[in-house]
Amino acid sequence: MHDLTGFQRDLLYIIAGLDEPHGLALKAELEEYYDKEVHHGRLYPNLDTLVDKGLVEKSHADKRTNIYALTDRGRREIDARRDWERQYLPSGLAA
Repeated sequence: MHDLTGFQRDLLYIIAGLDEPHGLALKAELEEYYDKEVHHGRLYPNLDTLVDKGLVEKSHADKRTNIYALTDRGRREIDARRDWERQYLPSGLAA
């Protein structure tokens, strides 16, 4: 996960927290969090990167809609990141 951008990490966490999210649902979640518009030209290339890295799998809900899900590797990467974060956060802040 160390080679991902913050945006890509945020995408991983959102994908982990939603049930079968599609691109527009991910876009809406990111826009709410960032409080600004997220352009398709930023979203979809970053999703493709996560797929290429084996962290996310993409399936088709229909001809126009892709569904995203974490792979086992993606879940392990999130777990490893949380373990790494815990060692630096005071006990009251660690998740």
